[in-house]
Amino acid sequence: MYKLLLIVMMMSVWGAIHMMQVEEEMAMQTLFLGKHAINRAAHAAAQQIDVTALGNGELRIAPTQAARAAAAYLQHNLRLNEAGVPLPDSFLREPLELAVFEIVNSEETFPYIYRNDSYDYEVTLYRPSVVIIAKVEYPRAFRILEPIEWYIKGAAELVAG
Repeated sequence: MYKLLLIVMMMSVWGAIHMMQVEEEMAMQTLFLGKHAINRAAHAAAQQIDVTALGNGELRIAPTQAARAAAAYLQHNLRLNEAGVPLPDSFLREPLELAVFEIVNSEETFPYIYRNDSYDYEVTLYRPSVVIIAKVEYPRAFRILEPIEWYIKGAAELVAG
């Protein structure tokens, strides 16, 4: 009888540990997918050249087009609607919160060190760039882990060549 009780207890412990491991792996997958999406959105935004400034010989990022491109890439890669709310087939369950969307244009002297102390982020930029920081919450599957949220950071420069 004691052996049967011990076996049941060990199976319960093993099951809980296994579910926690699966939950941690799913959380890391969510972090990686979010990071890739933020990087792609920053890169797409950074490629939106201000044509008027380019006509004057100045490399600048067009702010309105950059914001639109970043939003489109985030919507597509994270499966969000226009308001940033996850679609039913998205791996996210909570809306994406865009904490920072900054364009560093030619009014700065390059190389430029971008610092954001609020989010503990620093990056050296060598040409006009876009910086994105977004809050992503992990949709827990088993509720074993405490809620997990990240501020995912990404930056991309205007490709000139």
